[in-house]
Amino acid sequence: MDARLYQRPKNAMQSGRARMGEWVLEFERDDRMRADPLTGWTGSGFTAGQIQLQFPTQEAALAYASAHNLTVEIIPLGPRTLKIQAYADNFR
Repeated sequence: MDARLYQRPKNAMQSGRARMGEWVLEFERDDRMRADPLTGWTGSGFTAGQIQLQFPTQEAALAYASAHNLTVEIIPLGPRTLKIQAYADNFR
């Protein structure tokens, strides 16, 4: 089974940095999504795709993955850039 490991980015809707350092392990989808003939909603039989496991460190996540024979793709967090701006710049 394949999995994706990434570090949770900062929430864009809030200025705080809560839960920013956590590592999230998600399982890759094995099958295609298909439409339900009765309701028209899309879904699949792969229930592990609904699970997100959270770990405090990358090493803990990799230890869990190796204990459960998971192939992990690590997605690095992009660099954080700050746009320094003064209020007076809005009127230039």
